[in-house]
Amino acid sequence: MGQLSDTAPWRNWARTASATPQRVVHPADQDELAETVRNGASEGLQVRAVGAGHSFTPVAASDGIHLHLDRLNAFERVAPQEDGTTHVTVGAGIRLGALNAELAARELGMRNLGDIDKQSIAGAISTGTHGTGAGLGGLATQVVGARIVTAKGEVLETSPELNPEMFELARLGLGSVGVLSAVTLEVVPAFKLEAVEEPWALDRVLERLDGPDGLVDGNDHFEFYWFPHTRRALTKRNNRVPDEVEKPLNPVRGWLDDELLSNGLFSVTNALATIAPKTTAGINGLAARALSSRRFVAPAPEVFVSPRRVRFREMEYAVPRAQLVPVLTEIDRWLEASGQRVPFPVEIRFAAADDLWLSTAHGRETAYIAVHQYIRLPFEAYFRAVEKIVAAVGGRPHWGKMHWLEAERLGELYPRFADAQRVRTQADPDGVFSSPYLGRLFGS
Repeated sequence: MGQLSDTAPWRNWARTASATPQRVVHPADQDELAETVRNGASEGLQVRAVGAGHSFTPVAASDGIHLHLDRLNAFERVAPQEDGTTHVTVGAGIRLGALNAELAARELGMRNLGDIDKQSIAGAISTGTHGTGAGLGGLATQVVGARIVTAKGEVLETSPELNPEMFELARLGLGSVGVLSAVTLEVVPAFKLEAVEEPWALDRVLERLDGPDGLVDGNDHFEFYWFPHTRRALTKRNNRVPDEVEKPLNPVRGWLDDELLSNGLFSVTNALATIAPKTTAGINGLAARALSSRRFVAPAPEVFVSPRRVRFREMEYAVPRAQLVPVLTEIDRWLEASGQRVPFPVEIRFAAADDLWLSTAHGRETAYIAVHQYIRLPFEAYFRAVEKIVAAVGGRPHWGKMHWLEAERLGELYPRFADAQRVRTQADPDGVFSSPYLGRLFGS
């Protein structure tokens, strides 16, 4: 049996979910993982993999068995394909940071990434983690195969050709049909990005979003951060460049921007806003004006990923891309009318339409609106107001971030939701992989 840990209370990174499991297991390999699932099922215990705890929801919480898959982190297979891509099979517990390093050592890389690399690959794909890029999908769209341990403790290989319905929920299904033991990713030759980060007036950003040469379609990856209570934004444009291009970021400048300003000083300003809320608008204005432009070239993972050391709560909704500007306008109006003060920027990203059953970008070009609040400040009124605003345009909640939607409404938002419910029920009729939270999401 895998290593057992003390059953101390578990909490997620954002301190928004907790649990006291009866058993905590760190399986050493797939056989021990399968045995743990079989034992849990025979004892009537629910089994959940907890990953890095970076989900803001209770999706991993269980009072049964908590699984930590960090020891399932090996590179199993590297298979070049005729189209120039490579299929890489890795243990489901490998953290994204380690995965990026192992891929780089083989001169390979992911097409797109989010801005945090602490999650396991299993947790990241299962909750719909995404980056930004109008022509690119989330991490789960890069999955071409997945191996899971089923509710019977059996090992099942899935892919678009092999058990295709199970594959849909194996690659993006919140762990609802099994525990991932390995994932096969379609990766590409390693590449560099030129990063251009500039403060812009918000109105200028919104005016230049669309069109073939617009900010969204005219860049490989574009995102921006709007500072509430101001008309200022930080823009980030990242584009591929040839390998021979050299323009490294000065280490001192990198430390100043990413550590001192984005983490150290940002922590201080959020603490000040907590003590004196009336200063928030002024602080945001100063922060927006203090931003300076920078341009550098680096391997893609170094551009995609940013350090995040200030704890916060987050809700993110996917809306039809064409509805982004009106939705932001309504959020701005509500903030000013409500008197709520928000020191955290609002993050806006973009993704291509895809056909994954539970993808937030299913069937439509998508803009993501992520609202954050400092961990010491109240968030519910703000988040609920934003949730109401995006509901008017069919907003879909990020599966790993806070929201209040349940099965009935989710069924209205996802064309294949009934199929997901059916496959989940067939795969796990006794609810081995369920939890109260998953029951609310799926309706059972």
